[in-house]
Amino acid sequence: MTEGPMLVTFALVIGSASLLALTARRFRQRDTLPSLEGWALADRSLGTVWTWLLLGGTVFTAYTFAAVPGLVYSQGAYGFFALPYTVIVWPLAFLLLPKLWSVARLHGYVTVADFVRGRYGSPPLALVVALTGILATMPYLALQLLGIRALLAAGGMYPRGAAGDLLMVALFAGLAVATYRHGLRAPTVISAMKGVAIFGSVFAAVALVLSRQGGPSALFETAARELAARGAADASLALAADQQVAYATLALGSALALLMYPHVLTASFAASGPDTLRRVTIALPAWTGVLGLFGMLGIAALAAGVDTPRGAAESAVGMLVNDLMPAALAGLVFGAITVGALVPAAVMSIAAATSFVRNVYVEYFHPTATPKRQVRIARVVSLTAKVGAVAFVFGLRDQDAINLQLLGGVWILQIFPAVAIGLYTRRLHHRALLAGWAAGMAAGTYLVVHEGFSPVVPFSVGGHALAVYAGLAALLLNLAVAVTVTAVLDRIGAPRGADTTALPSRLTLRNRPKGGASSS
Repeated sequence: MTEGPMLVTFALVIGSASLLALTARRFRQRDTLPSLEGWALADRSLGTVWTWLLLGGTVFTAYTFAAVPGLVYSQGAYGFFALPYTVIVWPLAFLLLPKLWSVARLHGYVTVADFVRGRYGSPPLALVVALTGILATMPYLALQLLGIRALLAAGGMYPRGAAGDLLMVALFAGLAVATYRHGLRAPTVISAMKGVAIFGSVFAAVALVLSRQGGPSALFETAARELAARGAADASLALAADQQVAYATLALGSALALLMYPHVLTASFAASGPDTLRRVTIALPAWTGVLGLFGMLGIAALAAGVDTPRGAAESAVGMLVNDLMPAALAGLVFGAITVGALVPAAVMSIAAATSFVRNVYVEYFHPTATPKRQVRIARVVSLTAKVGAVAFVFGLRDQDAINLQLLGGVWILQIFPAVAIGLYTRRLHHRALLAGWAAGMAAGTYLVVHEGFSPVVPFSVGGHALAVYAGLAALLLNLAVAVTVTAVLDRIGAPRGADTTALPSRLTLRNRPKGGASSS
């Protein structure tokens, strides 16, 4: 039975977040006409602190804070792949995001598909980029709800049946209304609360478990013994030799994929300038440190003897918090992680709606739609996405949503050549990029499904069996097809679309200035 103090503090955190979201209209209010840029990107006005909070709060989702410690709890060291993955992603973000922001601001692009449309002059390529982003985002949005449900169930705060369904709807009702009215400003305001709540909660939780377990050394020793006693195959707190390739490719592929997700790019486009993004990407590793502490809570759950239900390792943190913490503090932690789902869920719905409006609705159905009408349609689609995510969670098994999200990571990686490589060179033909995308999508889907929805698939190289991330293998095929088809199309003189971005058509290396005597 749920303890009163836990319920009170949980309700206090959620209520505060909802009220905060509804005050977003006061956040940089301007007397301007409605526009999709204003609703979806907050008029590209967010400074360094707000962008750091929003981007960090968007990238690090509630399900991440449940799934990573759950994976560590069930598989040991392998679950820490998320740490090198986020370490890799920030230098990539430093290179890609400011440049992409500059092009988007100059030409009024709101989505990454807008950029692809302008760069290659190819509506079909822009369409597949937009649809791939929407397709990959929807299960990701549903996973935020799954993370909340697993957390609340572990804390005994998720009633069975219709009462639980109503609780889930109530948690997202305030967010849905605020996002509908104020767009990206609503999750931006909530992100400040998420940052404070998540950082404070994890530091408190780690300090408590360390004090109760006798310090880090005793914690890891006890966890290692517990993991070994379970006899799980390949589960160890030390990475096995045959796991290293899978670990490395999963980290690299996930890093490349993350920057292609529409919600990450939407949060990035809302920054006030490229220098803002550079400063933010330098400071974002602080969020990686928090993720590492959450992974450590997976170790703590092992050491504490937490016994999760079969197939529900993501509930390990919730059960640990419920067992070890005072009720009031546990309620704060549960509230903090729940708020952690509100920010990415809102940004994901905004990103999906914006991509649909800009790259499907306006491009193919209503080219003369006014800015006001575009905002109206985006609001409706954003609300529909949230409702659809709730229905998705209630209508399908948890594992179905997880499987689709695994596929989503493989799918979103296939737009990397058109977007990231396209920023630096237009050498690849747009039709070749379409062919590469199709090959990567088909191959990646087949590999994941054939292996029982495992993101890591076996390959034999030189007689040696290697386990490789399916998304990265599909991306390599994608690139090989794109390069080969480009050579063929150039050979036969196939025309290219017009480039309106004013970026260089080919990647060139600048000559370094020659050294000489300096004068003073």
